[in-house]
Amino acid sequence: MDLKAQLVDELKQLAGFSAASPKQVRMTDPQGQVLILDVLAVDSMSCSLRSLSLYVPRLAGCDSSVVRDWATRLSKKVTYLLEQVGPIETDATNSTVLIRSTPPDRDPASTRYYEILLSAQSDGTFRLNRYRSERGQPGREAVDLLLTHEVLKKLVGDLIETLP
Repeated sequence: MDLKAQLVDELKQLAGFSAASPKQVRMTDPQGQVLILDVLAVDSMSCSLRSLSLYVPRLAGCDSSVVRDWATRLSKKVTYLLEQVGPIETDATNSTVLIRSTPPDRDPASTRYYEILLSAQSDGTFRLNRYRSERGQPGREAVDLLLTHEVLKKLVGDLIETLP
């Protein structure tokens, strides 16, 4: 069963789930790709995630240009999050690309943004998180990803569709 179909089944099973610390939900497709959701809550229409990861073993050790091209395709395709995302940094030595909200969401007190890391290290990784930084305070903190079921399914489909 493909990852999108597994995701639909998992969301149905998790309806009504809510916890202070995330429950890790792991799905594997016939190609060996692994989707991992760190789930905090699920209701009939939406979910709260700490993070979303996709491991793509066939990308392990690939050239940085492959990861960079994936970042470009993915950024053009994923236009429905709260902010537009785009590649901001490439590490050719380690075959990684950092994608962030461009521009981030700002208000007088804080800045919020999505961060995606694509990497050909170890087992080919996509990892999505959301962060907030408080004006005048050092550092940042992870905040929950709040997504409708439809947006989450579309995101997973677009991830798989844009894979190199």
